[in-house]
Amino acid sequence: MGAMSNSRRSENSEDGGETHSPRVPGLSVFPLTCPWLYPPGHPEMEELAEHGISLPYNMQGLTDEQIEELKLKDEWAEKCVPSGGSVFRKDEMGRRNGFAPNEKMQQVIKKTIEEAKALISKKQVQANVCVNMETVKDALEQLRGAVIIVYPMGLPPHDPIRMEFEDKEDLSGTHAGTEVIKESEAQLWWAGKQLEETKLLSDYVGKNEKTTIIVKIQKKGQGAPGREPVISHEEQKEMMLYYYRKQEELKKLEEEDDDSFLNAEWADNHALKRQFHGVKDIKWGPR
Repeated sequence: MGAMSNSRRSENSEDGGETHSPRVPGLSVFPLTCPWLYPPGHPEMEELAEHGISLPYNMQGLTDEQIEELKLKDEWAEKCVPSGGSVFRKDEMGRRNGFAPNEKMQQVIKKTIEEAKALISKKQVQANVCVNMETVKDALEQLRGAVIIVYPMGLPPHDPIRMEFEDKEDLSGTHAGTEVIKESEAQLWWAGKQLEETKLLSDYVGKNEKTTIIVKIQKKGQGAPGREPVISHEEQKEMMLYYYRKQEELKKLEEEDDDSFLNAEWADNHALKRQFHGVKDIKWGPR
């Protein structure tokens, strides 16, 4: 998803010259070509922090017994040791060698991931920050810097993170590959309408220079994209938690004795009489 802002004047400018609304191709819309950085897709950077470098292709998915039986060896395990030493955390998927960075180096990677995600977050639209390919490149550079800090010797040439940094990753035949759309195959959609290249943005949203709209990138021939949910996943979880608590409170009230209110002071029909006799607060008990 990309965001664009129709912030250029569509009428006469202050200096008397006439300006026009930008045509659709010139909008600040970009495809995310790094699915390993941002969900969905395999969060490879997080996997690097949790389980170390990627295994060679011929060892991925094999059990320890199969690796031993086939006499396979990861030659990069000794070359690519994270700074400060490693901590073994087995990768159940069998994609990485399990020699993860220590806690301090893990935090370097994870903190940088969050910073990079924030750069290309949809929240940037709400802050009126234009997100373009330069922003994505800045995010990639931050991630590259974190990897160099933790692995100064570099990653193995087959590691998908290094391949992405070097723009060599082949995503054909993978789920991540379906999320990368070439510019020539991309279409922009907004409010159920396809934004045509031959039209001006003002043809769709009018000439209000402060209009901000959110568009979706779709592959040609796929038609209009599905609508986003009215509430986010986090909001849905909060609502479910709220109603669960309310339901538990109601259950608790039902389980309580219906006559328990009789013990309350306001339900004592002799309280007024004792008050007139001045014996309201007298307590009886052995000396």
